[in-house]
Amino acid sequence: MAITPNSNPASEKLLIESAVELLGNAKHAVAFTGAGISTPSGIPDFRSQNSGLWEKNDPLIVASLNTFNNDPKIFFDWIRPLAISSANAKPNLAHLSLAKLEHFGIIKSVITQNIDGLHQKAGSINVLELHGSAQKATCPSCGKVYSHDYFQIWIKKGDEYLMCEDCNQIIKPDVVLFGESLPQDIWEKAFQECFLADLILIIGSSLEVSPANSLPELAINNGAKLIINNLGNTFLDKQADVLLKLDVELGIGSLSNYF
Repeated sequence: MAITPNSNPASEKLLIESAVELLGNAKHAVAFTGAGISTPSGIPDFRSQNSGLWEKNDPLIVASLNTFNNDPKIFFDWIRPLAISSANAKPNLAHLSLAKLEHFGIIKSVITQNIDGLHQKAGSINVLELHGSAQKATCPSCGKVYSHDYFQIWIKKGDEYLMCEDCNQIIKPDVVLFGESLPQDIWEKAFQECFLADLILIIGSSLEVSPANSLPELAINNGAKLIINNLGNTFLDKQADVLLKLDVELGIGSLSNYF
């Protein structure tokens, strides 16, 4: 039976303590994060009314491989503000909490749908980025890899695109676009982590994006306990052992204080 909060602060404390107990008993806990963990850091999510990134743009157009290849200005006009906000953002308490829990050996890995790099900035080591990263890029033509500094160079120069130093082709951020497959090596590692998990924490994800949303379900079907910290509803809410419908900084962000 999931535990859900009400307006009573004592109830919220009980929720956190219940999640802490589950974490303390877990042998292989895995975190699964979505855009909601980064909104307190000033990065908009994709679906929130009035502020979500998909409110203003059709994702099948702006974030597609076809658009990058055939009309890159549309793609870069969309990703540039996201790149700037990601580059300037700082990890919030939820990111820092997960890094601390990993440092203490409480969680084994962070599987994320995010491309902002904030888990790494917070100090998390074993981060599996299902949808790639906006912190680095690759030239699709010659394969030259560019470090996380490349966005900073691009932003400062003010160019429409950043061109490859070796072949003068447009460099592509290492984000997974519509029309592309998830990186196979990352997917296999994430699958293995969820297969081994005896506890999974879902943080800031609506679980609406496939195939990523199948990973927590794999863990649950394999007997894992489930903690969900998300303000909106997910299709796994009824299966949660602890359901934290709280801001992520108040929810998961509070857990590390108990360890």
